[in-house]
Amino acid sequence: MKSNDNMNVIFVGKRHGRSRALPLNAGVIVSLIFLLVAALAAAGWAGYQAAVSKFEAQQPSESELVAHWQDKLNQQRSDVAEIRENVQRQIDALTIRLGDIQGRLLRLDALGQRFVESGLVSSGEFNFDQPAAVGGPEDATGGGDSYSAPELTDMINQLELLIDDREKQLRLLDQVSSRSKLEDELYLQGRPITWGWLSSPYGYRTDPFTGKRRWHAGVDLAGKEGSDIITVGAGVVTFAGDRFGYGNLVEVDHGEGLITRYAHAKTVKVETGDVVQKGQVVALMGSTGRSTGPHVHFEVIRNGKSENPEKYIQRASR
Repeated sequence: MKSNDNMNVIFVGKRHGRSRALPLNAGVIVSLIFLLVAALAAAGWAGYQAAVSKFEAQQPSESELVAHWQDKLNQQRSDVAEIRENVQRQIDALTIRLGDIQGRLLRLDALGQRFVESGLVSSGEFNFDQPAAVGGPEDATGGGDSYSAPELTDMINQLELLIDDREKQLRLLDQVSSRSKLEDELYLQGRPITWGWLSSPYGYRTDPFTGKRRWHAGVDLAGKEGSDIITVGAGVVTFAGDRFGYGNLVEVDHGEGLITRYAHAKTVKVETGDVVQKGQVVALMGSTGRSTGPHVHFEVIRNGKSENPEKYIQRASR
């Protein structure tokens, strides 16, 4: 009996139950396997290409990358600008504070210089025209080369506190000095002339015009016509002009009930209401009014009553 090596594939139709046989030999099988492998390979390649396309679609383009990094750069620039602005504001604030400190130091120097000029402090001990002398060996173990912002701020705070303390002390010293100077100015002392002599004392005397005994409420100091008549204390001019018997008269109120009068002047150098200093020229010597020659009639009145001017003329200066 003869064997058959061919294989048949039978296809049965849906209608009439008819069948059809398809013979399969080795060549056909190999071809089918090759087609199946080729189909699987094609499907794999198509899937790979689809995956690559999807991956590439998800990656940003070159222009998108440039735009992204440009945004990053702009943000960094904005951050740097903000930091720089904050630093500049801090520098401006410190600069303003340093300018204020410099102005306060200049005022302190001026006040100290005034003390030197007034003799309140010795110019040999304090020289306000030169910076303070400092020095010392350099510390090899010292810190950094510059101060940090917090350290600098702390130093400025300490300097301001020190200046506040010095200002209070110098202000108090200035008040004491001013009070002392004011007391010296108001202290009646000295002669109302720069040159001359006592020609008539205070008290009863023989009247030069009538020869009778009369009360003389001041002293007369004779001198050269036109020479200076000066105040013996600071005050306010309450009268400046002609008065019967006195001729040209200057009257100065020194406060606390004290008034001085300078009479028979040739010329008056001040006006009513003027503030005059001790030793200021208020008139020139003359012989106006009831007078026999160039002199100044000098009176001192306390609380409405005359006092002997000689005790003020002979007073020691303060």
